[in-house]
Amino acid sequence: MKKTSLGIFTVASLAIACQSGNQAGYDASGLDSTALASITEEAYKSYVMKLSSDEFLGRKPFTKGDTLTVNYIQEQFKQLGLSPGNGDSYFQEVPLVEIDTKPVSPTLTFTGANGSLTVKHLDDFVVSSKRLQNDIKINQSELVFVGFGIVAPEFNWNDYANIDVKGKTVVAMVSDPGRYDKSLFKADTMTYYGRWDYKYEEAARQGAAGILLIHETGAASYGWNVVRTGWAGPQLAMVSDDKGASKTEFEGWISQETATKLLNLAGLPKDIQEQAKKTGFKPVPMPVTTTFALKNEFRESKTNNVIAKIEGSKRPDEVIIYTAHWDHLGIGEPVNGDSIYNGAIDNASGVAALFELAKAFKAAKVKPERTIVFIALTSEEEGLLGSEYYTQHPIYPLKKTVANLNIDAFSPLGATKDVSVVGFGQTEIEDYVIKSAAKFNRTVKGERNPTTGGFYRSDHFNFVKNGVPGLFMGSGSDFMEQDSTVINKRKAALGGRYHTVRDEVTEDWSFDGILADIKLFFDIGYTMSMEKSFPNFKPASEFKELGDKRLAK
Repeated sequence: MKKTSLGIFTVASLAIACQSGNQAGYDASGLDSTALASITEEAYKSYVMKLSSDEFLGRKPFTKGDTLTVNYIQEQFKQLGLSPGNGDSYFQEVPLVEIDTKPVSPTLTFTGANGSLTVKHLDDFVVSSKRLQNDIKINQSELVFVGFGIVAPEFNWNDYANIDVKGKTVVAMVSDPGRYDKSLFKADTMTYYGRWDYKYEEAARQGAAGILLIHETGAASYGWNVVRTGWAGPQLAMVSDDKGASKTEFEGWISQETATKLLNLAGLPKDIQEQAKKTGFKPVPMPVTTTFALKNEFRESKTNNVIAKIEGSKRPDEVIIYTAHWDHLGIGEPVNGDSIYNGAIDNASGVAALFELAKAFKAAKVKPERTIVFIALTSEEEGLLGSEYYTQHPIYPLKKTVANLNIDAFSPLGATKDVSVVGFGQTEIEDYVIKSAAKFNRTVKGERNPTTGGFYRSDHFNFVKNGVPGLFMGSGSDFMEQDSTVINKRKAALGGRYHTVRDEVTEDWSFDGILADIKLFFDIGYTMSMEKSFPNFKPASEFKELGDKRLAK
């Protein structure tokens, strides 16, 4: 079916392309060659290198790097001739709270009838809190193993069935059952239930005092080093009216090795995690207790989304929003003397693309009929907070927002014949991707590993949760370079850079594929900008009802 659909769209798009090719300013494929020519490697590379340089101190919100970064982005938007996107300002203030949680002791001890287990902070566990209180103390909290920690009536699944966890600490696995049994949930395409933030939310709804997630590299799609780096220092959160009282008192992770020892201490069956992956699993009380003592320091401050626009020529009230998050991890634990997490791929590469896209829209022979908005979002690394704030306080009505085209972490491995859409099958934006890709002689596929839940892991998801279709797209895996030795050498050189100090621009980067993806992003948005229809979600999407409601308003 997918191959048939692709063929239909390819033929249709080629027909459209031939018609468009007859218009002034377009080549035979229906592409605006003048606009595309304005996207250059020299300019793009200079933007990426600047944003990922040590000068910006890792671009962490609430630091000097924050101020330097947003001012730089504003200046580039001005130089490119873009109008302010928030009235007469390029900034949208985002109020957040920074919470620095530290255990009183560098170790944590679990006590059971058959002995005790002591583990080390950072090496074996990490912990944070969203509560705005200085001291958090939980005495002799009982532990409960709740499998995946999921309550999903539509999938007939309840990991909290017939148990009261109020005041207790729940221990849960990452991912969802579909990863292990394709007859469950959405098979190997992770649902939102598999995300760590959902599990935190559900534990709070159940009244748990705290939650410990069991890290497993395959299921999480990243190693313990990412957990250690991401949760070890100060965390940002939205400022809530209840000062975090509706959250659990603590949220944390434990390594798989620690979890194995802990479950053994509790006397649970060695295969208890395997049992939890099967229908009918019930939560299991663990005859183990622990005591948490945490110190919180917090401060409320503001960071900024940076917003610019090109006003539409005929329907300026209808907007297409390109987004890329500007933030990264700042300064952290030194590795071989380097403590700046530069974030070149994640996501200087995306912000630089906003500049190149702006140049292309400004150079277009025929100006876009709808308004094109560019937003460099803050605090994605802290839990998609910049996009969450924007969608809760939209500058452009969500009803008039045609789509969100989100750019997060381009691949520097090289050009590919295919393009990967994360969450393929979710939105009608995919139809535009297929049509535009055909103009570049590229095919469209879903992501290589849908079990990671990528559709729920970047800023487009906050638009999606509010009924606005979002696109998260990147290079494919069918490389134009035929010499596998070259590709394998790049993979070896560039691998393992995610959330490390090694995420910098090096001689191993190939920019061909990135530029090709930027040009594809341009044509998708440009095509939408010339139409009157609004894309929606696909019938099988769990967000279709939200999309229908938005368009019906």
